Amino acid sequence: MPSDLARTVLEACEEHRERVALLDALARPVRFSALRSRVLAVAAGLRARGLEPGDRVLFAVSPSPTSLTLALGVVTAGGTLAFADPRAGEAVLRARAAALAPRWAIAASPVHTLAGRPWRALPGVTHVHVGPRLPGVPRGSVSWRRLCQRGGHADVRCQESPHDHRPVGDPAAPALVIPTSGTTAEPRLVVHSRAGLGTGLAAFAARVPFAPGDVVHTDQLMIGLPALAAGATWSLPGLGARATRLGRVLRRRGATHTFCVPADVEDVVRGGLPPGLRGVLLGAAPVLPGPLRRLRAAAPDAELLAIYGMTELAPAAIATAEEKIEHTESGAPGDLLGTPLRGVEVRVVDDELRLTAPHQALGYLGADVQEIPTGDLGHVLDDGRVVLTGRRKDMIIRGDRNIYPGLYEAAVADLPGVREALLVGVPTPAGDEHVVLAVAGTAPGPATVRRLFGVDAPDEVVVLDELPRGGRSRKPDRAALRAQLAAR
Repeated sequence: MPSDLARTVLEACEEHRERVALLDALARPVRFSALRSRVLAVAAGLRARGLEPGDRVLFAVSPSPTSLTLALGVVTAGGTLAFADPRAGEAVLRARAAALAPRWAIAASPVHTLAGRPWRALPGVTHVHVGPRLPGVPRGSVSWRRLCQRGGHADVRCQESPHDHRPVGDPAAPALVIPTSGTTAEPRLVVHSRAGLGTGLAAFAARVPFAPGDVVHTDQLMIGLPALAAGATWSLPGLGARATRLGRVLRRRGATHTFCVPADVEDVVRGGLPPGLRGVLLGAAPVLPGPLRRLRAAAPDAELLAIYGMTELAPAAIATAEEKIEHTESGAPGDLLGTPLRGVEVRVVDDELRLTAPHQALGYLGADVQEIPTGDLGHVLDDGRVVLTGRRKDMIIRGDRNIYPGLYEAAVADLPGVREALLVGVPTPAGDEHVVLAVAGTAPGPATVRRLFGVDAPDEVVVLDELPRGGRSRKPDRAALRAQLAAR
């Protein structure tokens, strides 16, 4: 039987009924039995109100047990969940709605005020709201609690439907539409199936085996869902949670594993980490040896894993901290991404990494794909591990030289006194590029620069308090840095 994300989670809920599945932002527990009942009730409520397999559902509810319940309910009912960010602005929302042609919209009540008329005026859409009926919530919108009640009972707790305990529809059909981060290009709408997502959970579990009793603290869907599938507890952080307080939260909740983005490592280390932590997962941006060493010192007993992936295929490869540090210290070029996960195949075409896997996306909205062009430059070592040498879009052209920043940035960031480094090209009137090395911390000396870069040495080195950041994962923002340097 093929994998199915919804079926996998529901079966885990049945197997681990009395265990705690979720901790919300206030550490209030939700048991697996309650999660299962609520998901099935949402699915039954949607079906009773007319949702058909394949219907697209615009979704704008902040991460919480409620949002997870609704999201799983949509895909269990056979719907296609399409994440929407109301903060993106009216033009983006109109374009997204035109491309998706949704039949349903599920949103937190304040979204209707924030997004305004474009959200309320979606043509032919059935609205579901989460929270009180605030001004701006469309007339006829149904509360999510009423959606999952049987026969309109006054009891507002979700009640399990006696029917439809199995997911509806084809597991290989579209189930999730999510935009790429858009930090290096215009965001595209990526389409996944329940089967692909379920296979991805299994591939992740084969490398990172969570177990009942583990407490995994993360806001990342593709880490939290494997935790649930294994019978572990998914601990959800609150909105705006501060990295400096992560250690305190982990200690209070008895967390065994957590996730953080590389940009937060300094703050996480400064706040301290509990001694019982067994695993730290890092991803969403390149993970360099310097932060890994500091994290290792702060959590000496934890396994540190750097995850490589993208919206179209996650996860793709995983490297241990020891592997990454050893690779850099050996003098080898590039950033070690690690060993591909089970089923992931890597081809190198014109220096670009191209991926295929059973858990890859079906494609982009309106366009299927057979192979994922990552836009990342790299190569595969004899032992099968993958090395990143740069981004195709980040390439700098100076004279007759093509300069790939990824070949050098990790080595610069590993120098004493350097926290981060970016190499960018600023266009010149002659059509060439002025190569600038921007560092946060202490500038390397001229001799060090010549040793590291050779003929690709930058034309200028600048020191900044912090590198500009962008996107959901707060990656260093090359475009913003380039614009900042060009405006001097």
